[in-house]
Amino acid sequence: MTSRFLIRSLPLVGLAALSIGCAAPADAVEGREVVFDSQSYFVASVDTRREDIELYWRNPDSGQPFASLEALKTWTAAKGRPLVFATNAGIYDRDFRPLGLYVEDGKAVVPLNLAHGNPRSGNFSLLPNGVFAIYEDGTAEILPTEAFRAAGKKPRWATQSGPMLVIDGKVNTQFDDSSDSMKWRSGVCAKTPHDVVFVVSRAPVNFHSFARLFRDELGCRDALFLDGTISQAWTPTAGYAGAPAFMTKPYAGMVAVFPKKR
Repeated sequence: MTSRFLIRSLPLVGLAALSIGCAAPADAVEGREVVFDSQSYFVASVDTRREDIELYWRNPDSGQPFASLEALKTWTAAKGRPLVFATNAGIYDRDFRPLGLYVEDGKAVVPLNLAHGNPRSGNFSLLPNGVFAIYEDGTAEILPTEAFRAAGKKPRWATQSGPMLVIDGKVNTQFDDSSDSMKWRSGVCAKTPHDVVFVVSRAPVNFHSFARLFRDELGCRDALFLDGTISQAWTPTAGYAGAPAFMTKPYAGMVAVFPKKR
C-alpha cells in the first residue's frame, strides 16, 4: 500500500525552537516535511506576493561564480538582503555554465537550449525539458521548452532544466515506476502564478515516484526537475535539506528567495 501522509506542516522552525515554544519569523518561507511512497521530502512553499524569487550565478562584484549556497548567503546578507530560502537552480554543463536558458534580472545570459537527445546532457536530454520563469509582475510559470518558446514571453528570471516531471497533470511518460535509478532529487512547480513549491528529497528516489509526489500529494499540474545527486535547499531555521554535504559540487545558477521590500 502506498504510504502517503503529512508529518509536519507549519512555518519553518527548528526542533530546538519548537521545544521552547519560539515562533518562526513572520517572513519565513512556509516549509514542511512530507512522506510519500515511504520516502521523505522537504517541501518549501513560496508566495510571490510576499517573497521575491531571483536567480544568481556570478557575483556581480567580482564576476566569479558564487558556486555554493554559503557564498550566496554571505553576499546577500552583506547587501542587507538576508535569504529566506535558497536551492540550486538547474542542470549545468562541464564548464559549470547553465545547460539551458538562464535569465538573470531580465538579461538572457544563456539562450534557450533546443537540442534533442544529446546523451552528454544527462537528465536534461530526457524530453520534454522545461523552463521555470518568473515575470516582471512577480508571477511564476513552468512550461515545457517548446511551449515556452512558442509563448514568446520575456521573463525577468528563468532557468531551463529537465526533464519535466509532470505535464498538464500527467507524469512524464519517459519514467518507469519500477526504475532502480535512485538519486537525491530536487524540483519545482507553480501551483498558481503566485504559489511556487520547491522540493528536495531526503533520500534517493526514482523519477516516477518523485513526479507522483508533485502530482498526487502536492497537486501540481506542471512540475520541473531541477537537479539530482548534488541538490540541497536551505532555510534560516531548518538549515540544509537534501543530499549530504560530501555529495555536493559547485553549482551554477541558484534560486534565492527574499522577503519583499516594504
